[in-house]
Amino acid sequence: MLSFAAAVFFLIVTPGPGVLSTAGVGAAYGFRAGLRYVLGLFIGTNLVALAVISGVAAVVLSVPVIRTVLMVASVCYLLYLAARIAFAGSRIAFIEAKAPPAILAGIALQAINPKAYAVNTTLFAGFAFAPDNLLFETTAKLLIVNTIWIPIHLGWLWAGASLHRLNLSEASHRRINYLMAASMLLVVALAITSGLKAT
Repeated sequence: MLSFAAAVFFLIVTPGPGVLSTAGVGAAYGFRAGLRYVLGLFIGTNLVALAVISGVAAVVLSVPVIRTVLMVASVCYLLYLAARIAFAGSRIAFIEAKAPPAILAGIALQAINPKAYAVNTTLFAGFAFAPDNLLFETTAKLLIVNTIWIPIHLGWLWAGASLHRLNLSEASHRRINYLMAASMLLVVALAITSGLKAT
């Protein structure tokens, strides 16, 4: 069980679309506004976990066309979120990003987030610690995952919001938003690279 908890920690804490976008939303909009987005991520990650546990994800993702569609949707959505974070508080001709991403944005990201499916598949298909009682093991894993997931994401949100609260110039805030957006674009590039290797 301890090895499972350690795996959960290291798989979730590493930068991926969820934690990077959480920090970005915190930096762009502040802690309180980011809580709704994190709630959406929380609901979304548990929906993905249930899809993995039930086997629905394995059936759906076994179709190459669906995998490709999810990858393209994920990349497009991450680009959209990166743009919202980069242009937070400014009015640009094609995007007005005054309102922070909310609950549905978090759910949508997890639904198309390749890392969410990979992490949940790794955690729920491996690390058996009660093979004679699958219901107990699955329930315990869900509790452990959520017990670790919540503080990690709140920590990333707090880290981003700490930058937001600093008494920085508007230009400095803009540079921070650009940096957060650039980090998400790096994740997009990694997702495209790993997707191309998988095909």
